[in-house]
Amino acid sequence: MAKLNFTADRVKNFECALGKQQTIYWDAKIPGLGMRITAGGARSYIFETRLGGKTLRITIGDPRVWTLGKAQEEATRLKVQTDQGLDPRQLKKEQLASQEAAKAAAEAAALRDSITLLDVWNVYVAERSPHWSSHHVAAHRKMIQVGGEARKRSPQLTQAGPLAVLSGVRLVDLSTQRIEAWAKAEALARPSSGRLAIRLLKACLNWCAAHPAYSAIVTTNATKSAKVRETLGKPRVKNDVLQREQLGAWFDAVRQIGNPVIAAYLQTLLLTGARREEIAKLRWVDVDFRWQGLLLNDKIEGSREVPLTPYVASLLGALPRRNEWVFSSPAAASGRLAEPRIAHNQAVAAAGLPPLTLHGLRRSFATLSEWIETPAGIAAQIQGHAPQGVREQKYIRRPIDLLRKWHSQIESWILDEANVTFEALARGLHVVAA
Repeated sequence: MAKLNFTADRVKNFECALGKQQTIYWDAKIPGLGMRITAGGARSYIFETRLGGKTLRITIGDPRVWTLGKAQEEATRLKVQTDQGLDPRQLKKEQLASQEAAKAAAEAAALRDSITLLDVWNVYVAERSPHWSSHHVAAHRKMIQVGGEARKRSPQLTQAGPLAVLSGVRLVDLSTQRIEAWAKAEALARPSSGRLAIRLLKACLNWCAAHPAYSAIVTTNATKSAKVRETLGKPRVKNDVLQREQLGAWFDAVRQIGNPVIAAYLQTLLLTGARREEIAKLRWVDVDFRWQGLLLNDKIEGSREVPLTPYVASLLGALPRRNEWVFSSPAAASGRLAEPRIAHNQAVAAAGLPPLTLHGLRRSFATLSEWIETPAGIAAQIQGHAPQGVREQKYIRRPIDLLRKWHSQIESWILDEANVTFEALARGLHVVAA
């Protein structure tokens, strides 16, 4: 088609030729500038030239957006570039990439200047929560809580977590010196909580260092300081354990607890050697009275089966079945026993015994089982400890009946020492007062 001098009116009246899919009109003034019109009525300015021995065509835009003058300027600019051997498409791509890089750099700088430990801690916990237990998630939230909130079972308000004082600190300002100063203060107030806090913070910062959004901010882990470890000190080995001669006093006090669910829970904790949450989360579907077994949630293997010994069976059989939980609690939001420590501490004090934690009951099971020379591997398997040594890991596969043989002996010996007796009657097991 012959070239025409483009004017606004002439361009406006261009039409697609009959019988064709599209018609292109070329401007006589500006080399390469054209107007393409399709049979469907779509109109656009285009630029066409030769580059590298090939035809290059670029769409400039819709004439409703591009005035004729702007389209001519754009075509002139493209012509200058192609005359220099440059491909406008590649130049545009590079320009967009440069703009995106500049935008990303600006966003990274803004993130670096604004994001705090609390901000990244919330992201970290949310991302990792599906891989953690509810207890571990709660520990992370408690570690950085601001405090001052009402407690469910106490008039006292919650305390601020060890990391609360660092929550508003920018991530970029979380230096080794700041962590060392924090550790010095925590070592005086609550060293145990401080040691847990530093372990959780260390894991969080390791996660940041591998995260694409935060790796440029956390280039070094500020918690990896020998001075921090020295300041917070090493945890003391806990030795709280029930001695053989203390069993009678402990059982007497615990069995007198007004809440039968707590009383049964504490006795089950001692006689199974399980972790406190493993027993607290026991469901009725996990209790097999017929085949005498308990299925516990195990933090190492996921789950493990342990024997349901006679006395523990009598304790569980006497409990009310309010919901799915064996150790239920109508007052708890979860429907299960949440805080048995207060009642246990009161019972221990009433019995005149030294302070004893709930984990101390687990430690007591391991210690007391040696009185009847229980094989260490069997006691460890009942308690859910990871197998030690190649033989335990690769070759020993103990059936539940073998565990039951020893577990029943452990229970019987403990009850004998505590002077607790019970009989198996036709209608079931029941406790007989000593």
